[in-house]
Amino acid sequence: MEELQQVLEKNGLVFAFLAVGLLTWGADVLSKKVFASKIPGSALAIFLALGMGYLGGLIADGEQGLADLPIFKGLSVLGGGMFRDFAIVATAAGASFLLIRKSGWIGLISLVLGIGVFFLAGVALAWMMGYRDAVSLCTLGAGACTYIVGPVTGGALGASSELIALSIATGVVKTIAVTILTPVLAKKIGLQSPESAMAYGGIMGTSSGVAAGLAATDPALVPYGAVTATFYTGLGCLICPSLFYLILSTLLGA
Repeated sequence: MEELQQVLEKNGLVFAFLAVGLLTWGADVLSKKVFASKIPGSALAIFLALGMGYLGGLIADGEQGLADLPIFKGLSVLGGGMFRDFAIVATAAGASFLLIRKSGWIGLISLVLGIGVFFLAGVALAWMMGYRDAVSLCTLGAGACTYIVGPVTGGALGASSELIALSIATGVVKTIAVTILTPVLAKKIGLQSPESAMAYGGIMGTSSGVAAGLAATDPALVPYGAVTATFYTGLGCLICPSLFYLILSTLLGA
């Protein structure tokens, strides 16, 4: 066991990828077998990772979660600034305007409306929680958009790990709500055509939540909702830490 531990510690980054992969796979199995895919595997994986990180911090009496334990020290690299910046660039590069042109004006209007409304809702919630600085308000507002936009924005603005975790939790709650409520409210809101699916994906934005919700409603609608929902994430990663942050900074006089 000591030799195995030494090998894992020397190959920390490789083991970190393995640990994250196993966690993701386990969360996906748990989602399908236990929750009948009503809760996305990605949402479960984030919840489990946050819980494990909290326990790791308690055990090691540190501030980096599981990375404080020698065997998991590779997670500090995998979750560090280098991979964070890579994720920001990769996500932004994937935001092709050709995709939004395919969805037409419906997709464009829904994207602007969706990002704006959820960002403002997140900022309002953060304000009620006592946050007054632009970085905190912008990070939590971005988290209300999706649990990907939140940490990307927080990382770009230099937000604390607590704020980033809170933004992720906000996005995960939104994803679960969208997944569960979509099939329940589909008929009442007229979610029965490709056009309505594109508008819905643009307004809600959370790719996993929209895809899972539409799959439970009508699998044929999933590709249409996924187009605008995917672009929502890329657009949010671009404008939340830039345009929206500048607006908040100006309003707050920062």
